[in-house]
Amino acid sequence: MDAELEFAVQPSTTGKQLFDQVVKTIGLREVWYSGLQYVSSQDVKKENPLQFKFRAKFFPEDVSEELIQDITQKLFFMQVKEGILSDEVYCPPETAVLLASYSVQAKVLEQHKLSREQWEERIQVWHEEHRGMLKEDAMLEYLKIAQDLEMYGDVVFLRPSPAASNKRIHPSLCMGNHELAQLENEKKKREAIEKEKEQMEREKQELMMRLYQFEEKTKKAEKGSGGPERPAEDQGGAADGDDGPSSGAPSPHVPMFVDNHDVLMVEEQNDHDSENNSTYSADLQNEGFNDHRREEERLTEAEKNERVQRQLMALSSELAQARDDTKHTQNDLLHTENVRAGRDKYKTLRQIRSGNTKQRIDEFEAL
Repeated sequence: MDAELEFAVQPSTTGKQLFDQVVKTIGLREVWYSGLQYVSSQDVKKENPLQFKFRAKFFPEDVSEELIQDITQKLFFMQVKEGILSDEVYCPPETAVLLASYSVQAKVLEQHKLSREQWEERIQVWHEEHRGMLKEDAMLEYLKIAQDLEMYGDVVFLRPSPAASNKRIHPSLCMGNHELAQLENEKKKREAIEKEKEQMEREKQELMMRLYQFEEKTKKAEKGSGGPERPAEDQGGAADGDDGPSSGAPSPHVPMFVDNHDVLMVEEQNDHDSENNSTYSADLQNEGFNDHRREEERLTEAEKNERVQRQLMALSSELAQARDDTKHTQNDLLHTENVRAGRDKYKTLRQIRSGNTKQRIDEFEAL
């Protein structure tokens, strides 16, 4: 999409080896999202040199949280943008303007009675708000809007005929999805371990501070119990025999009694912290189990940003007045119906997962 890379390979080179060579060349570490794409083995043999596309096969649900590297964000940005401009991913006109692309879909330009200058004027209004934004931040904001589109992440595998079927596609996708789920679980475990380590480190620092204060208190108590009259008092105590220490002088054992009490308090506090830490660990584990459907609670980027939501609604109303209803596509009609019914893909996901098994199956088949 952005550049072509050429590699010299042997006839025995596997696709995995070529893929590893590509990701090493471009410096991609988040390799679990991507793969090499081709149409079919018959078509590949006809080309010289062989042509492969480096494409995303799995799409993150929240790009701002799950995509780390700039190169990963750039690859997703280019693929999603290409999908929107080629009409593989449906994008309503007001969102197309929000995405600030001068290459607006040709069908969007034809469906509304607006000149190119009028489209550019509306795009420039949005662009003024992005002035000074870094390129990487702009691409991430683009993806945050695009990930809410109904067809985001949909990948269609075409067959030349009903008889032609590649039995390796579905197992490969299932294996990749399983690996992605394992990576997600490992990520949650690592985060839980890191949180627990941080908690333990804080508790260790607090304990060290209490021990330091304990030692300082001991030193002050020992200094306070001594003095120039101490030898005489000690001699007097020895002369008295078993009568015990004088009632007029502080006993050197009294500070130790207080200090031992402090030690007991520190030990009790430490035991209490250990119990809290065990509870904290259990909460983290439970959080990992209960958080596997957090995508059902998500809101679209427009819903989270009231200002963007108001601007989108105003632009949508303005474009509705200039819309040519005779040039609506099937996707336009479906999108309009979804908006009228207040549906989005996150609400649909919650709906098809509610109820018993029969209700879920019926709801899914009715989509």
